[in-house]
Parts: sequence; structure tokens; C-alpha cells
Amino acid sequence: MRRRESARERERARRADEEEHVADRPRIGIFGAGKVGTALARLLLDAGYEVALTGSPRQTALDLLVAVVAPGARVATADDLVAGADVIVVAVPFGKAPSVPWDAFDGRIVVDATNYWPPVDGHIAEIDDDPRTTSEVHAGWNPAARLVKSLNHLGYHDMEDDALPAGSPLRRALAVVGDDAEARAVVAAIIDDIGFDPVDGGALVNGCALEPGHPAFGRELSATELEGLLEAERVVAA
Repeated sequence: MRRRESARERERARRADEEEHVADRPRIGIFGAGKVGTALARLLLDAGYEVALTGSPRQTALDLLVAVVAPGARVATADDLVAGADVIVVAVPFGKAPSVPWDAFDGRIVVDATNYWPPVDGHIAEIDDDPRTTSEVHAGWNPAARLVKSLNHLGYHDMEDDALPAGSPLRRALAVVGDDAEARAVVAAIIDDIGFDPVDGGALVNGCALEPGHPAFGRELSATELEGLLEAERVVAA
């Protein structure tokens, strides 16, 4: 007769499964310890991800800040964050994006969560005169990085409020665009884990639909609705 597992053995097996699942997940490094970066860190930590954060050199007592607003996240230098991360999220103000070490991102999946918003950033002539999307501009700073545009078209205050379990009829959708299909798939899985329905929007050029002033920015949309807006934007762009 087969011996029945004890409650302790079942609990041990459950924990081992959880640890194995977490170990399979990519390690996340976030540039930006502001409201977006820390809200995202909390969601990732709740979903079982290992998270490192780095902030501005002007941020004092960063260890204390992160311990309070994102307990469980690790504070790292920029170099250590890059060395230890499988996926890097750039969540700094748009005007600070050039200060991020893009040249160190070779081969890394990089999520560009920044937004160029003239009411906040002022007009930047180089961006206004460039026909590319802002993420295409950033991708040009290091073509060896596997850049994906996502997590930019919802507010930091919506991240935790709108996150819902998979299958919820009210689950909000987030788009993933980028020229590397495998990188898009990795980011899509992360988005699903933190409580949103991922929508594959194809090539990086399609990220224009996610920028301020465009149809998907700031709107609570289902996956079907978001897919429709992305398709309409592609048609218009063509």
C-alpha cells in the first residue's frame, strides 16, 4: 500500500515547487527608484521575482527608502544591477534617459517605460524633429540591446490598483512592442505574472500608439480593445 504523504511533506514539496518556479524567472533590474520604479518593484516582488533597484545619485538614504516602499528589493549600483539582471527596466524621467548606461546593455532585454511629454519635459528639439518613436531613438543608442516598449501607457497609481488575476473579465491589457520576438515574449510573461493581459504589438515602430497623445496611452482597455487600437494605428501609419 502506498504511504500517504504527511502535511509536512506536502508543504515541503509545495515550497520546493515555488522555489524552482521563482528560480526559472528572470532577474529584474530597475533603473529609477521613483513612483513608477517602486510601484513596479512591489508588483514584481509580490509575483515572486528577484528585483534590484538603482536610483539617482542625488537620492539620499536610498536603502531606507526602498526598505520602506519596496521591501524585499535589493539596492544596487548601476554596474551591479546590469551584471545581475536578465531584464532591465528603464523607468526614469524621459529627460534623464541619456544618463542610463545604454552601452552596457549588450544582449540584455531592456524595457523602455519612459514617456516624452512636453508639458512635463518641455520641448526637446532633437525629439520633436525625429520621425522615429522615442523607443526607436533609445534603441539606436545601443543596437545590441533587445529593446521592448511597454509599461509606459498606464500611470504608476494604476499599476497596483488595476492588477488582477489571470482570467478576470476586468483585467487590463498592456502592450509589448519590439523588434525581437523572443524579448517580447519574455516581457509578455512578466506582464501576465504581475496582473495584466499582455498584447503583442509587433515591431518597435508600433510603439507610437502607446505614447502620450496617442490612442492607447492612459486608457483602461481589454486585450481585444487594445489589439484593435494597435491595428488601427498600424493602418494609419502605413
